[in-house]
Amino acid sequence: MADGGGSGEAAAARASPAPVPGLNPMLGWRERLRAGLAGTGAPVWFVAGLGLLYALRIPLRLCENLAAVTVFLNSLTPKFYVALTGTSSLISGLIFVFEWWYFHKHGTSFIEQVSVSHLQPLMGGTESSISEPGSPSRNRESETSRQNLSECKVWRNPLNLFRGAEYRRYTWVTGKEPLTYCDMNLSAQDHQTFFTCDTDFLRPSDTVMQKAWRERNPPARIKAAYQALELNNDCATAYVLLAEEEATTIVDAEKLFKQALKAGETIYRQSQQCQHQSPQHEAQLRRDTNVLVYIKRRLAMCARKLGRIREAVKIMRDLMKEFPPLTMLNIHENLLESLLELQAYADVQAVLAKYDDISLPKSAAICYTAALLKTRTVSEKFSPETASRRGLSTAEINAMEAIHRAVEFNPHVPKYLLEMKSLILPPEHILKRGDSEAIAYAFFHLQHWKRIEGALNLLQCTWEGTFHHVSVYPKKELPLFIHFTAGFCSSTAMIAILTHQFPEIMGIFAKAVLGLWRPQPWASSGFEENTQDLKSEDLGLSSG
Repeated sequence: MADGGGSGEAAAARASPAPVPGLNPMLGWRERLRAGLAGTGAPVWFVAGLGLLYALRIPLRLCENLAAVTVFLNSLTPKFYVALTGTSSLISGLIFVFEWWYFHKHGTSFIEQVSVSHLQPLMGGTESSISEPGSPSRNRESETSRQNLSECKVWRNPLNLFRGAEYRRYTWVTGKEPLTYCDMNLSAQDHQTFFTCDTDFLRPSDTVMQKAWRERNPPARIKAAYQALELNNDCATAYVLLAEEEATTIVDAEKLFKQALKAGETIYRQSQQCQHQSPQHEAQLRRDTNVLVYIKRRLAMCARKLGRIREAVKIMRDLMKEFPPLTMLNIHENLLESLLELQAYADVQAVLAKYDDISLPKSAAICYTAALLKTRTVSEKFSPETASRRGLSTAEINAMEAIHRAVEFNPHVPKYLLEMKSLILPPEHILKRGDSEAIAYAFFHLQHWKRIEGALNLLQCTWEGTFHHVSVYPKKELPLFIHFTAGFCSSTAMIAILTHQFPEIMGIFAKAVLGLWRPQPWASSGFEENTQDLKSEDLGLSSG
C-alpha cells in the first residue's frame, strides 16, 4: 500500500506541468497570463506588430490606400490646414490650461494619474502585486519602503497648537484658515494611524470614532464624538477630539484631557491583561498605548501653557521613562522647551547629551539649543571689535562652530530669530531643514534667545560673517504632459498663423514634406514602356 501510494504521487508529479518561474501557482489563469505577457517586454511586442503589419500589407492594400491618402492631402487647400492647425491649437490650449490648474490644485498631472491608475495594470504594472509573500521581490519592496519611511523628512510638529483653543483664534480675528488642506489631511492620517485599529468593530463607540477621524468638516467630527460618548461614556478618543477641536480655551481643553486620561488608563489596563490572547489584542494594546501617550503629552503641554512648568516637566520625564520606545514622537523637544523656560540649563545639557547623537534624527530644536548653550557662556561679553583685536577665545570658537553647525542644518532659522522675517502660526507638520521647521522653532524659542543677553548679537555676527547658501529643496517639476501640450499648442498656433499669412509658401512646404514619404505610383503605360526598353537593351547586348 505504501509503495502504491508513493508511485501514485510520483506519477501525479510527473503528470503535473512544471511551474513557471516567477508565477504563483495559486493565481488564476488571467493573472498568470498577464504576468507572463508583462515579462516579455515592449520590444517583443513592437517587433511582433511590425511583422504582422508587413504580413498583411497585401490584403489590406496598404500601398494603394497610402497613395490615395497622399492624393487627398495634395488636393487640400491652405484654408483646410489653417482650420486644422487652429482647431488643434485651441484643443491643446484647453488641455494645457486644465492640466496647469489640476497640477496647482492637486500636485500631479491628470493625464499621468489616469494613465498610471488605468493603463498601468493593462501594461503589466501589477507584476509586483502578484509576487509571493516570501519572494525576494516582495522582501526588496518591503525593505525599500522601510528605507523610504525612515528617510521621510515630513514630521509632525511636536509643539503643535490646539485647534480649538489656539488656531481658531486666528480664524475669529482674520476670517482665514491658519492650516492648509494638506496639513489637515496629514493630521487626519496621523489620527487614523494612532487612534484606530482592526478591532474597532468590536466596540460601537470606536467604530463611530473611526468614521469621525475621516471627516473633513469639524462640526461633523464633533457631532460624531458626542455620538460615541452616548454609546460609551468612557471613550477616550472622543474626549481627545473634543479637547482638540471644540474647547475654546486651554483650561477647557485640560478638563477634557483629564477625562480622556481617566478613560484611557482604564482601557489601557484592560488591554494589558488581554494582550497575549491574540494578535488582534496586541494591536488593540498598541492603539491604547498611543492614545494614553498622546493624552499625557497634551496634558503636559496644557500645564506648560498655563504656567505650571515644573508639572509639565515631571509629566514629560515620567512619560519618557514609561514609554522609551516612542522616541519618534520627539517628546524630548517639548522637554527642552520647558527646561529652557525654567532656565535649567544643566538639565537641558543632559537632555542634549542623550539625544544629540549621530544615530538619531537631528532637528532644528536640538542643533540650535546646543548652539544657544554654548553661546550663553560668551555672548554677554562678546564684541566684534574686541574679538578682531585680541582674537577669538576657545569658548567663542566653540560657540561659533555650534552656530555654524546649526545654520548648516537649517539655514532658514536665523532670519526668524533676528526678526528679519515675520512669524506666522506654526503648522501641524514640518519639513525637516525647511522653512516650516524654522517657523515652528522660532515661534517657541525666540524668547529663550532674547533672554540671554548678547546671544542674538553673536548669532547675527556669525551668520552674516559666513556665507551660508540657503538650502533650496528641489521644486516639484512640471509634468511631461504640461510641457507637451504647451509646445504643441504653440507650434500649431504658429503653423496656423503662417499658413494664413503665407498660403503659397506653406503649401509648397507641405507638398515638399509629403513628397519625402509619399510612394511613387507606377502608371501602367510608363511601366510597359520601361519594360520594352529594358527588353530591347537586353537583346542588343546579347546580340553584340
